[in-house]
Amino acid sequence: MAQVAENIDLAQMDIDSTIHAFTPLAEHEEVGPTIITSANGIYITDSKGDTYIDAMAALFCVNAGYGRSEIADAIAEQAHKFAYFHTFAGSAHEQQIRLSDRLLDLLPKTMSKIHYASSGSEANDANVKMAWMYQGFRGKPNKRKIIGRDMGYHGVTGIAANLSGLPLMHEPFGLPLPGFLHTTKPHFFWGAQAGETERDYSKRLAGDLEALIEKEDPDTVCAFIAEPVMGAAACVTPPEGYFEEIQKVLKKHDVLFIADEVITGFGRLGTWFACEKYQLQPDLMTLSKGITSAYVPLSASVISDEVWQVLRDGSRNIPMFSHGHTASGHPIACAAANANLDLIEREDLVGNAARVGAYFKAQLNERLGDHPLMGEIRGEGLLLATELVANKETKEELNLEWDCSHRLFDLCLEEKLITRGFFGHNSSSFSPALSITTGEVDEIITRFGRGLDKLADGLVREGLWRPAA
Repeated sequence: MAQVAENIDLAQMDIDSTIHAFTPLAEHEEVGPTIITSANGIYITDSKGDTYIDAMAALFCVNAGYGRSEIADAIAEQAHKFAYFHTFAGSAHEQQIRLSDRLLDLLPKTMSKIHYASSGSEANDANVKMAWMYQGFRGKPNKRKIIGRDMGYHGVTGIAANLSGLPLMHEPFGLPLPGFLHTTKPHFFWGAQAGETERDYSKRLAGDLEALIEKEDPDTVCAFIAEPVMGAAACVTPPEGYFEEIQKVLKKHDVLFIADEVITGFGRLGTWFACEKYQLQPDLMTLSKGITSAYVPLSASVISDEVWQVLRDGSRNIPMFSHGHTASGHPIACAAANANLDLIEREDLVGNAARVGAYFKAQLNERLGDHPLMGEIRGEGLLLATELVANKETKEELNLEWDCSHRLFDLCLEEKLITRGFFGHNSSSFSPALSITTGEVDEIITRFGRGLDKLADGLVREGLWRPAA
């Protein structure tokens, strides 16, 4: 048996052995990891003994908060009962059956069936494959192209990375592959023309989508995928009428709508799902993250009854539905999800997200809205972001080469606050646990405000920026 090296510190062991997601590879060898040792509520503690407020719920996902023994106990109980059996060939177990039943009670009434995987990326891959399958069974095999949006994020797997509209995720891998297209992102603050209303802007963007579909030929376009609120684009919310206008175009051209609710699902916006908030009528939905509060990996692809009817009837001519993963519908993951949903319901975390989220946004505006760097405060529920500008009146953009987003992230870390910085933006976002209190929100804004002041002082000191007179 290999002996564990005890004379090498954990940081060096990590450098020597691990490739980290979305981390500069060479830089990590020099800087090393931040090692997390414990967490509770909205707080995490690292191996140096420093405790931080995690204002991001990790990656928009620890909805119930850290340290919830109810979820841990459910995981342990299921592991002791039986830790695993697959769901291939019609095999099932009680946790998976009950989870599917209760999810369909929470989801839009048009949704019909659920397929499980372990990540949002895998669920998006499944949804694209089922969309292709649907079009093929309808006698429309040429409807293959998928349209995402610039700056959209839908995962990193072989299909999902193409759906995402982030050059950072495409260029190193030679993506996107043919058949994956992108249309305009709906950021009214930066994208609107002079005098244009939100409704007019939405109609213009729907026109952009329609022009793309018509250019490609509607008989070749399978589906359109969108996050109701764009997470990796720094919490960009849809302008008034956006999805109403977009869905008209999709219906007109017989294009499926995939709603990626990986971030927005399970209470994040103050409703169970964004479909409710924005009156969405998707053909397929993608769920993950908040389904278990990320205590264990789980995701779900959800299809409407209309799609299900076509798949069911068409499948009579093929041997089987030949898609799935070893961990599809994993018993421990489903047990965690059921316990997590119990918590969300019992503690009304969806309602808390709505109430405290409104307070959070109002306090950001009241306390930081007049800051000379502050351009926009946006978001819904507990999914919020700030956009920094060089000049509030003219909306002059800060030079992206200054990387103010990540500079502010680092300055907030000095204040023991975890926010999120973005490449290609001057934005910071907040996505705390849905259990957060107004007092904890106040402390987040205090720490963020100190970081913002440090950023302003640094830009002035370096001669890069001066506040407008």
